[in-house]
Amino acid sequence: MTDTLIRPGTVDRVPRLEAAGLTKTYGHLKVLDDVSLTVAPGEVVAVIGPSGSGKSTLLRTLNRLEEPDSGAVRVDGELIGVRRRGDHLIALGEARVRTQRTRIGFVFQHFNLFPHLTAHDNIVEAQVSALRRKRSDARRRAAELLDRVGLADRADHYPRQLSGGQQQRVAIARALALDPSLLLFDEPTSALDPELVGEVHRVIAELAGEDNTLVVVTHELAFARRIADRVIFMDNGRIAATGTPASILDAPPTDRIRAFLAHNRA
Repeated sequence: MTDTLIRPGTVDRVPRLEAAGLTKTYGHLKVLDDVSLTVAPGEVVAVIGPSGSGKSTLLRTLNRLEEPDSGAVRVDGELIGVRRRGDHLIALGEARVRTQRTRIGFVFQHFNLFPHLTAHDNIVEAQVSALRRKRSDARRRAAELLDRVGLADRADHYPRQLSGGQQQRVAIARALALDPSLLLFDEPTSALDPELVGEVHRVIAELAGEDNTLVVVTHELAFARRIADRVIFMDNGRIAATGTPASILDAPPTDRIRAFLAHNRA
């Protein structure tokens, strides 16, 4: 595996996220095909595209939930999941990767909360296990974050007692509890009933407006337009186009993107 990333210090401002040449193959299917991406601190990037285009796999390779076949990722200038040895990249041990992963918050489509823990304790345990934070400090932080996402009154509820939108807001609070440099959202509202989508959108939009760095995979074009500084269109495992929301969504640069938008607006 080679490292084609810009060396830290060679630009005036180190990107928050930099990925270069990411490739991932399952059998004969190339899910990611030489994907490169740079995200500046405080930038909000929406990733759109048809099902099977590699959007979710891209997110999972960024924080090493999936191991890329080739390519490299840096967060704040630090290689993720590997270290350099001469001209090669050598995989890090799982313990070190878990530590690095705390800097990359991940909000899953299906919440992934522990069913035997309350909303409050889901957020506490994330901090204690990943950051080794004192439990008393973790409890205070969990209470602050539940209030931030509008769920202070649901702290003692178990996931089964919460709506899907409430569960997803707990999941967002859990990701924020690790104080990550970067937040990744994988179709955060696709598992929700339509009437619950707005409450999750509100929280993500607030995060987007607070100088957080977000990469959001979404099928909701109006939401992408609302929150994103930049929209990326993926197709067949590649980034086919990138630009402002207006340049991609209002004046699509290719027939393929026009067809995708027409289908999704129908």
